Amino acid sequence: MIEIEEELNRIQEKINHALEKYFPRKINKDKLIEICGKPRYDYEIESINKSIFEPLWNLLDRGGKRWRPALFLWTCEALGLDSEKYIDYAIIPEIIHNGTLVIDDIEDKSFLRRGKPAIHLIYGEDVAINMGNTMYYLPIKIILNRKELDKEKKLKLLETYIQEMINLSIGQAMDIAWHKLLIENITEKQYLQMCSFKTGSLSRMAVKMAAILANANEEKINALSFFAESLGIAFQIQDDILNIIGDEKIYGKEIGGDISEGKITLMVVYIFNNAPEKISKRLLEILKSHTNDPKIIKEAINILIEYRAVEYAKNYASKLAKDAWNAINQVLPDSKAKKCLESLTNYLIIRKF
Repeated sequence: MIEIEEELNRIQEKINHALEKYFPRKINKDKLIEICGKPRYDYEIESINKSIFEPLWNLLDRGGKRWRPALFLWTCEALGLDSEKYIDYAIIPEIIHNGTLVIDDIEDKSFLRRGKPAIHLIYGEDVAINMGNTMYYLPIKIILNRKELDKEKKLKLLETYIQEMINLSIGQAMDIAWHKLLIENITEKQYLQMCSFKTGSLSRMAVKMAAILANANEEKINALSFFAESLGIAFQIQDDILNIIGDEKIYGKEIGGDISEGKITLMVVYIFNNAPEKISKRLLEILKSHTNDPKIIKEAINILIEYRAVEYAKNYASKLAKDAWNAINQVLPDSKAKKCLESLTNYLIIRKF
């Protein structure tokens, strides 16, 4: 069995090096000209460093599993490519992901991210919003600037990028409307579709880009897309579980924060559909209150545990992971990369952070 954390740590060093190549800790005029072109007048560099690159690296230096870049690289290898030649592409979903974290923390009014104050609390919401949005667009330059890509392949990569970014935004819109409780009667299938957009989009982007670069056939692209999407949903469900029963010191965010936010999760949907009406009404009442009272948050957590919603979510995440793996097991030849993909699938639903 592959020691997945060792493999992720090995890849993390390469990814961090690539991140600094495209997103330097301190940008200079030459790099800014490379990104934006020659100025008509003149650039003032320090403001760009203080409002984009400094907060970005404040977040990146806190760690993160970097599993999306690993997913891209292992998919490349599993499809017969030399992943060393494609590391630059691997950082695309990672940079976008970190941009979403910054924006999410503002939308959710979160205090912690990876065990430290959220970026908007350090630099202000205006800086954080602009920096997060910049991370949605800047990675496009990685694709545009690759001279070895023919126009057709470059167009396919850009189409994938744009479509998955649209999907991500639509998924986030659903999630926001739900935690504002603008819509109350959410079905399990609707929740899963939200996750397939909000969390599945970047993992799906990673494998589809790898498949495009490898000239994979439609069967493999479809199987890999299903795999990555299922993996993303399972990851989200596990994240929701950790927010309820995780160790805050390990998890790096506030336990019960989803309750204060009023977030609709698979566990909440399960309670609404399966618990006694009195219990489901009480949970809805707590979610609507957006309370920060530890006793009330604990009451909601106890409902999710006592009425077996946490157990249901764990089992569902495990089933999704199994289905994800079965989707690609038959279409990918045996290799170390394939074993890494299998280990990653298992790791993402048993992680503690």
